Amino acid sequence: MRLFLFTVISLLIINSNTFAQGCCSGGAGSPIAGGAATGVLQENQMEISINYQNNSSNKFFAANRDTNSLFNNLNSDYLFFRVDYGLSKKLTLSVASGYFLDKSKIGKDNSDTISSNGVGDLIIFPRYSIYNKTANFKRTAVVIGLGLKIPLGSHNDTTNLGSYGIDNYQMNPPMLQTTNGSQDLMFNSFFFREYQKSKLRLFISSLYVKKGYNSLGIKYGDYTSVGFFASKTFFYRWGVTAQLKAEKIDQIKVANNIEEWDLLEYSITPESTGSKKWFFIPQLSYSKNGLTVYATSEIPLYQYLNGTQIGSQNQFTVGVNYRFLTKKCEDLTLN
Repeated sequence: MRLFLFTVISLLIINSNTFAQGCCSGGAGSPIAGGAATGVLQENQMEISINYQNNSSNKFFAANRDTNSLFNNLNSDYLFFRVDYGLSKKLTLSVASGYFLDKSKIGKDNSDTISSNGVGDLIIFPRYSIYNKTANFKRTAVVIGLGLKIPLGSHNDTTNLGSYGIDNYQMNPPMLQTTNGSQDLMFNSFFFREYQKSKLRLFISSLYVKKGYNSLGIKYGDYTSVGFFASKTFFYRWGVTAQLKAEKIDQIKVANNIEEWDLLEYSITPESTGSKKWFFIPQLSYSKNGLTVYATSEIPLYQYLNGTQIGSQNQFTVGVNYRFLTKKCEDLTLN
């Protein structure tokens, strides 16, 4: 359970990016849901993770106040895949990607629905343990990570809105693209404290995503978050984790050669992008023989959104992790 909790939590802190940047602007980019890569594995140990995430919202905000809806609903169904490998006892390499089964914006009276699907981003995220010490039944660990997000999907998909046999292709709003189209840097730090006798664990995890410009000359807002966790094991196999997360997303920026009418074509209103939010995230897990099943939900506590945007409302994730050694113990001894 302890090893599982090292790897299941941290990247939950950016999974709200699906609805992050405006009702018409939208934050594209793949949410990195559950099954996260935070700590390090043993040398020659591998972990395979898959999870499913559902997001939906029909709540609109002007600053921190409810406001009139501009459309009925925004929702997505997302599959996330991750493989980790322990290159050494201190260095672990993580490779992950995801696929949107559906991303839909449902208009007023259930009309003008626009949907998309497809692959998201490739995430390469090595992590290094800079401190790990156990004494007096207390364990302390510090891990840092530096990763890269590479877009695999399209950030300029269009939908044919024509009728009566007349084609009228318009670019989908960013919230319906499967990626933001930029190469982004990711910085992560993770502090872990375990009290082994009481089976209590405390975590602090931070993540900063430095966004780049995509081919359209658009830079989605940089992402910063800090998560505070408390976790406890019950009956040897059951784990309960509570997280309090604060996140900040900066406003969209555009290159100097981008004109105002170009942004309207892309369904982007820069002043209606960017947000500050607080979430409570409970998680329940069950582990046996290297296999872990977990479920988690993200509950908004406070939201301040610039301009008028659709906010966070419902998010639910279920997943499975499997961890194993790629070499037998006797092979490791001989080597």
